[in-house]
Amino acid sequence: MSAPLSNPLLELRKLGVSVWFDDIGRGLLDDGSLARLIREDGVAGLTSNPAIFAHSIMNDTTYAQRIAQLLPTESSALGLYEDLALADLHDAATLLRPLYDSSRGGDGFVSMEVSPHLADDSAGSIKEAQRLWQRLSIPNAFIKIPGTEAGLPVIRDLIAAGINVNVTLLFSPERYRAVTRAYRDGLSRRAAEGKPLASVASVASFFLSRIDTAVDKLLDGLAGRGQPAARALRGKAAIASACRAYEIFEETIAEPAWQVLIERGARPQRLLWASTSTKDPAFSPIKYVEELVVPGTVNTMPLETLNAYRRLGRPELTLERHLADASDVREGLERLDVDLEAVAQQLEREGVAKFTEPFDKLQKWLEDQRRGQRRS
Repeated sequence: MSAPLSNPLLELRKLGVSVWFDDIGRGLLDDGSLARLIREDGVAGLTSNPAIFAHSIMNDTTYAQRIAQLLPTESSALGLYEDLALADLHDAATLLRPLYDSSRGGDGFVSMEVSPHLADDSAGSIKEAQRLWQRLSIPNAFIKIPGTEAGLPVIRDLIAAGINVNVTLLFSPERYRAVTRAYRDGLSRRAAEGKPLASVASVASFFLSRIDTAVDKLLDGLAGRGQPAARALRGKAAIASACRAYEIFEETIAEPAWQVLIERGARPQRLLWASTSTKDPAFSPIKYVEELVVPGTVNTMPLETLNAYRRLGRPELTLERHLADASDVREGLERLDVDLEAVAQQLEREGVAKFTEPFDKLQKWLEDQRRGQRRS
C-alpha cells in the first residue's frame, strides 16, 4: 500500500506560509465547512470585505431566520448589516482562537472592514475602527483599513492605540513602504508611552491578480501596435511588484529603528498576498500561490483557489528565485512606458469602488427587508 499523499496546503505551513481563507458566510459556519478547512487544510485565518459579505448575506438562505429575528429591533440597514457580519466573525474567531492562543498571537485572525465610504476620511475611519474594535471585543481580530493616502495616519493611530490592523487594497510597493512606516511609527509611540508591543499585530494585504489584469490590457494594446516585446511581459507585473514589496519588507526590518522595536517585542508587519484567484484562464489557477512562497507571509485564498492548490500545489520556496527576474520585468515595463505606479493609483480607486458598490447594494437590500417587515 502506498503512503497517503500529503496535503500541499499543510506543506505550505511547514514552509512558513500561513494559509488564510478569503470568504465567510453563515452557511460555511453552520455546515462545518470552515471548521473542516481549519482542521484538515491548516487554514490559519480568515479575511472578509464588503463584497464578500454582500454576496453571502444576499444569496445564502441561512441568513433568513437571523434577519427575521433582528428586523424588529434594528433601526437601520447598517445596524442590521453589522449585527450579521459581527456575529459571523465572532463565530469564525471562536473556531480560530485555539490557533491564536497556541501561536501566541501569530495566527488565528479574522478581519472586519470599515465602511468603504471612509477610504479618504482619516478622522471618520479612526472613529469607526475604534467603534468596531470595541464591538468585536476579541483579541484575534483585525480592523481593515484601505491603504490610501488618508489611511496612513489611521494605521499609525490605531496601532498606537493597540488596535490590530489589516491594511487592504495595496497595489504599489512604494505605498506599501509608507504603510510600513505608519506601522513602525504607531509602535514607536506605544513604546514611548511604555505600552506593550507584542500584543499588537498587523498585515499588509498586497493585491495581485488585478495588477496583471490591468497591465496585460496595456501590453496587449502595445503588442497590437507593433511592439512584440510586450507579449513576453504578460502575466509578470504582479509577481514583479510583489517581489519589490518583499524587498522593501526585508529593508524595513533591517533598519536600526525596527531592530529596537523587535527587541521590545514588536511583531513585523507580515505581507499578505491577496486577490489570488487567477483572472486569465491562460495562467495557472494557482499562479499567485505557487510563485510567492516565502516564510513569514500570508496567502489568503478564496475556496476555488484553495481547492486548486490542494489538488495541484507543489510547495517549495519560490519567491527568492523570482527577485532578479522581477527587476528585469520592471525595467522592461518601464522601457515600454508602462507606469506601474500610475496603474496602482488607478487600481486603488477602482478597488474602493468595487467595495463601495456591493456595500451600498447590500444596504439597499437590507433596507428593503426592513420596509417589507414593517408592511407585513
